[in-house]
Amino acid sequence: MEVLKPLAIGFCFGWLLQRAGLSRYDRIVNVYRLRDLAVIQFMLSALVVGALALRVLAALGLAGTFALPTTYVWGVLLGGVVFGVGMALSGFCPGTVAAGAGEGRIDYLVPGFLGLFAGALVFGWLYPAVMPRLQALGNLGPVTIADALGVQPWLVLLILAELVLWLFYALERGRPVGPPAATKLRAHDPSSCQA
Repeated sequence: MEVLKPLAIGFCFGWLLQRAGLSRYDRIVNVYRLRDLAVIQFMLSALVVGALALRVLAALGLAGTFALPTTYVWGVLLGGVVFGVGMALSGFCPGTVAAGAGEGRIDYLVPGFLGLFAGALVFGWLYPAVMPRLQALGNLGPVTIADALGVQPWLVLLILAELVLWLFYALERGRPVGPPAATKLRAHDPSSCQA
């Protein structure tokens, strides 16, 4: 019975990815080309909503205790670089592979799952040699941003939400209004010329 909750959450997340068109190759690649930031907006929205929901549920006593994992600075940085490079080169991430495979796309199913399998093998092979060294370099223990700054978690969460809203506002302000071709057509409209 406990497995049904994560499956339902995963299904909903995959459905939202697919409905928003975020499982498409061009959407993922264009994030790294800084041409389409819809994926970033989606993930930041999910992060803020999830963090707020967890904090509210915890305050109401409806969520259990949070088990914080140990923060390994160099492990997080190296993992982020490997993940980002792999995602930029392939145009896939684990979530989009699952969503695309669920749509029945062979190009996601075969290379995507082969990539996931190869990544799992390499991770399992390198973990015993690499992880102890990374753990020794930057082990911060189970720490949160609020703990590190010595402030209340609600303050960090509200600042995060505000920063995300400002980012969304800035992205919307930076978009051109109307198609550029319409502006050119108006400039060359013969009816605007005086005889």
